[in-house]
Amino acid sequence: MKKMNRRKFLLTTSGILITAGGLTWYKMSKKPPLGIAVDDELIQSGQKLLNQIIAIDIHAHPGRSFVEGAKDIDFKFNYYELIGRFEDKAFADMRKGGVTVSTFSTVSDYQILTLGKNGLSVRREFKPNEAWNSYQTQIKTLKSLISDDVKLILNPDDIYQTKKENKIGTLFSAEGSDFLQGDLDKLDTCYEDGIRCITLMHYHVNKVGDIQTHAPVHKSLTPFGISLIKKMNQKGIIIDLAHAHKQTLTKALGITQKPVMISHALIRHGKFDHPRFIDLEDAKRVAQTGGIVGVWPAGLGLHTLSDYIDQIFRQIDDIGIDHVALGTDMDANYKPVFYNYTQAPILAGTLLKRGLSQEEAAKILGGNFIRFFNEVVS
Repeated sequence: MKKMNRRKFLLTTSGILITAGGLTWYKMSKKPPLGIAVDDELIQSGQKLLNQIIAIDIHAHPGRSFVEGAKDIDFKFNYYELIGRFEDKAFADMRKGGVTVSTFSTVSDYQILTLGKNGLSVRREFKPNEAWNSYQTQIKTLKSLISDDVKLILNPDDIYQTKKENKIGTLFSAEGSDFLQGDLDKLDTCYEDGIRCITLMHYHVNKVGDIQTHAPVHKSLTPFGISLIKKMNQKGIIIDLAHAHKQTLTKALGITQKPVMISHALIRHGKFDHPRFIDLEDAKRVAQTGGIVGVWPAGLGLHTLSDYIDQIFRQIDDIGIDHVALGTDMDANYKPVFYNYTQAPILAGTLLKRGLSQEEAAKILGGNFIRFFNEVVS
């Protein structure tokens, strides 16, 4: 069978694909409906707001940089390999949509993951030094994205400068701290690499603590996890507790001296529930540190962009408007209902149409993260 080139694959993403690399069958999902009556006035109001403010996605993988150089991946991810990276398109979408900054996240456990009926899980353990070697490959890819038009965000001032210079900002993040391999000295290296945020765990129970989607192993934050949080506080690296098991989260909140965030999650309410959702009391405790919770547009109980905006307003009611942000998980999300940065004007315009003032919408779209980032690095 002839290997399908990337261009042909991209032209056939509405159908079923058979690849040479393992006879993978894959059907792309249809684009979800907006559930919003979109007209020129709504788009223009949203675009005008985005032109005036700084919009930030606090958790994302724009262009899927993590696929570059990945080895021994599960055959179910062959379609990621075939599509390859597409950061240039992501940058173009950010610019067109009016998004100033996005996080570009490495994925520590990408090689060891598999996809099953219950979602992502690990299929094997790491080989010696595999996590660290993978990080080095991925961070090299991220560094290659920096150019005259793309600015690396190392501190809050860089965000303002990016907007002033009409550039795109990239904030380097690491999803999963597995790459540290229990070695705090590696944190110094990743800080020098430009990493300013670490999601402590992903889908692999690691040396830091337990995850939401697996039975507890450590039943708390580990001694290494305690030391890691203290050093992240010291260096001014954002602590992201997305994916953390409740017991791990509770211990982390008792240790940190700086605000923390949950970058991409939804708050469970009654039957609106999933193992990746968080309890309202935990969201409130994160907010009490001065932290933020990113509203996640995953297709888990959400079917339209309107559903996603409903959750933004619900979260405002739950934890206060000063603690809500956008965490889209762009280009690595499950059936996303906000799936492209070019939809940002529709999102912004709808926030205004549903009653938020420009100042309130600006907080959700980026202002809350800037305030939070300032507190972390101070």
